[in-house]
Amino acid sequence: MRTGLYGPGGFFVRPDQGPADHFRTSVHASPLFAGAVLRLIERIDAALGRPRVFDLVDVGAGRGELLAALRPLLPERVRLTAVEVAPRPPELPGGITWAREVPDGIVGLLIATEWLDNVPLDVAEQDDDGRLRKVLVDPATGAESLGGLVDPADEFWLRRWWPRTGRVEIGWPRDAAWADAVGQVRRGCALAIDYGHRRDDRPPFGTLTGFRGGRPVTPVPDGSCDVTAHVAIDAVAVATGTPYVLVRQREALKALGVDGGRPPLDLARSDPGGYVRALAAAGAEAELIEAAGLGGHWWLLHSVGLDERGSILL
Repeated sequence: MRTGLYGPGGFFVRPDQGPADHFRTSVHASPLFAGAVLRLIERIDAALGRPRVFDLVDVGAGRGELLAALRPLLPERVRLTAVEVAPRPPELPGGITWAREVPDGIVGLLIATEWLDNVPLDVAEQDDDGRLRKVLVDPATGAESLGGLVDPADEFWLRRWWPRTGRVEIGWPRDAAWADAVGQVRRGCALAIDYGHRRDDRPPFGTLTGFRGGRPVTPVPDGSCDVTAHVAIDAVAVATGTPYVLVRQREALKALGVDGGRPPLDLARSDPGGYVRALAAAGAEAELIEAAGLGGHWWLLHSVGLDERGSILL
């Protein structure tokens, strides 16, 4: 999985394409998402006392779409950093730093939209004797076979977070990656937005899949497709040891003013053009908060050095 995504010729480092060519995230769905993030930034900025420099760090930034949308809307004292393994896109506007590692000493907001689902992990499955063995994949064909037994670190994590039998996805690398990222925040918030599940509803057959051209495909780790698995979000949440709020995107966006409500019909009579624009915006909002789609994603917001973590989001 690591080689297929981030190795030479890997899916996320290929210069001839970007993630948006293959799958649609909230960032790509509508500029209304960037507007909601802007309102969250304003709340965090106020809670921090409007520091001289406010850091906005986007981990797994794709081609920098979110930061490019926000740059014209933010004051100059906001320092924008995109963290991504791919080379800096030539069309990215100035005022955005491009880095391979999360910077330290962040005062502001670290955000990761659909990054954790691409942090590589191992998959395991029971053999005929009931022992968990790692699933091996032929990188050329995607054909699977069972390899060696899971190691003690895997067993330790599974006993706590994925105790069900069957096919399991060993999520501690995501816990470690997120804890390391949040550890770079000195004061402010860290927000992970991703699809995932909790201990009581782990999927019995796992979630590992591939995406190419907007369609699910066999997850062959040859660089030709995204290889992704849902996040054990409850395990990630407690890995940092910092206070957090965990809600669905639908609830979070509504708290930030994205409610999907249709404009009043009276507007159609008084301002037909304005009504059409408001109706289009309502449709875009509805996509972002649809419970069976993007609205079902988790928002995991950590607070670091702030006293009012609950009021920042909800």
